[in-house]
Amino acid sequence: MWVHNWNRWQRQPFKRYISLFLIVLCLSSAIAACSPSNSANTGRKELTLVSYAVTRAAYKKIIPLFVEYWREKTGEIVTFGQSYGGSGSQTRAVIDGLEADIVALALSADTQQLQEAGLIKPGWEKKTPNGDGIAYRSVGVIVTREGNPKNIQDWEDLARDDVSVITANPKTSGGARWNYMALWGRVTQTGGTEEQAQDFVTKVYANVPVLTRDAREATDAFFGQKQGDVLINYENELILAKQQGQNLPYIIPDINISIDSPIAVVDSYVDQRGNREVAEAFVQFLFTPAAQREFAKVGFRPVVPEVVAEFADTYPQISNLFTIEDFGGWSQVSPKFFADGAIFDDIQANIARP
Repeated sequence: MWVHNWNRWQRQPFKRYISLFLIVLCLSSAIAACSPSNSANTGRKELTLVSYAVTRAAYKKIIPLFVEYWREKTGEIVTFGQSYGGSGSQTRAVIDGLEADIVALALSADTQQLQEAGLIKPGWEKKTPNGDGIAYRSVGVIVTREGNPKNIQDWEDLARDDVSVITANPKTSGGARWNYMALWGRVTQTGGTEEQAQDFVTKVYANVPVLTRDAREATDAFFGQKQGDVLINYENELILAKQQGQNLPYIIPDINISIDSPIAVVDSYVDQRGNREVAEAFVQFLFTPAAQREFAKVGFRPVVPEVVAEFADTYPQISNLFTIEDFGGWSQVSPKFFADGAIFDDIQANIARP
C-alpha cells in the first residue's frame, strides 16, 4: 500500500513540489524558532566595557545592579564583556579595533585620543548627568615607610635633599601625569609662578632614582625592591589595599589635585553593534546613588552630592583642591608639559644624574 501511494505521488510533480515546499517551510520555521536571531531572543544584549585596572572591584558590584535594573525596566537580559588594564594601553587597544561600547579611562586625555581617532563624537562629556563626564574621583597621596622615619608631611618635603621619591615616568604613564600636575599645582595654585613651579618640580624629580614605565612598576620598586623613602600614589589604591589587609601609611596633602576619571560611550562601536540605548543607560546608571556607593566603597570619591555626604567621614575634605581644568585641560597640559621637547623634557635635561 505504501509503495503504491509513493509511486502515485511521484507521478504528480506539481503536488510533489508543493509538498516539498511546505516541508521546507515548516523546517525553516522550526530552525528559526531555535535560532538566536529569533524575536524571542532579541531581548538579549552584550555590552563591552573597557576600563583601567583598579576599577575592576567597583564594576564587579555595579554591573549586576545594572543588569537587574535593566531587566526590570525593559525585560532585556544584558551581559558584559569586560577588559581591564593600563589606561594608555586600553586606549590604544580600542583605537586598534577592540570594540568597546563604553570606556572608563584614567584621564580625559585618553578619552580625547578616542575622539581624535573618530571613535567618539565631540561633546561626549556633556551627555552625563553632571555635564563633565566624570564618574568618580581620587586625590594624590604620599606613601611613606612604616613610622614615617623621614617625617614627610607635604609635597614640599619631597624636594628635600635627604628624600628619595618613587614615581613613574609621565612620558609613558598617564597616571604619573597626575603626580606631576599635583606637584606643579602645589606651587601655582598657592600663588607661585611657573618659574618657581618648574624649580620645585625639578628638585623633586632630581630625587627620583629611576623613572618606572608605569604606576605598577613604581609600586613594585617601592614595596618589592624597597627603593625610595616615599611613593606618590592615589587615595583609592591605598583604601583598596587596606580592604585587602595591607594597612599602608600615607599622607593626603591638603593642597591636592582632583584625579578625575571619565566615562564615555564609544559612538562608532555602539552604532555598529546596535547597543546605543543600553550603553547610554549604563553610563547614566553610574551616576545613581546605588552605583556611586559602590565606587565609594572601594576607594573612589563619589560625585553625587547625596553619596558624598554619606561618605564624608571616609573622604576628608581637601582645603585647596584644584583640577586639570585650572591648567587649561588636558588638551593644553599634554603638549605643554609632556610632548617631546616640552617642559618635562627640559626638567630632565637639567637634572644631573650620577
